[in-house]
Amino acid sequence: MSENRIVHIELDRKTLVSRSAEVEHERAVAIYDLLEENLFAPVGDFSGPYRVALSIQDANRLILDIQDEAENSQGEIAISLTPFRRIIRDYYKICESYFDAIKRLTPSQIETIDMARRGVHNEGSEILQDRLKEKVEIDFPTARRLFTLLCVLHFKG
Repeated sequence: MSENRIVHIELDRKTLVSRSAEVEHERAVAIYDLLEENLFAPVGDFSGPYRVALSIQDANRLILDIQDEAENSQGEIAISLTPFRRIIRDYYKICESYFDAIKRLTPSQIETIDMARRGVHNEGSEILQDRLKEKVEIDFPTARRLFTLLCVLHFKG
């Protein structure tokens, strides 16, 4: 099995707020899928596989605190959240529409909203992958799952 992978991920408990069942489900699925298959190869003197803790500091920086499997610190990667503000806001709005649609709209209407939701999610994932490219190599599926977790951390209720 590759050393360039995440074997454990946790979200900062101080940042998390109570979430709806739908948001909690998205978080659980993202973590499960991420741990099943991912590519995570930090640039520099890092040795994996990795344990990663995600947090938001100063309301404007995403921190990836990286440890090895034995929980020895490997360092931190920090990126600004400024480029994500619009896309996260758009993603929340479309997710609200999607979760509401599931309760009352036809399957074809739900599918249309879901396609838009996936498009916005893909855009956020591409931004994340681009912002991390000089600090850590991640593939697109890993970027998608990490973007979901970023959104969960950024969620304010």
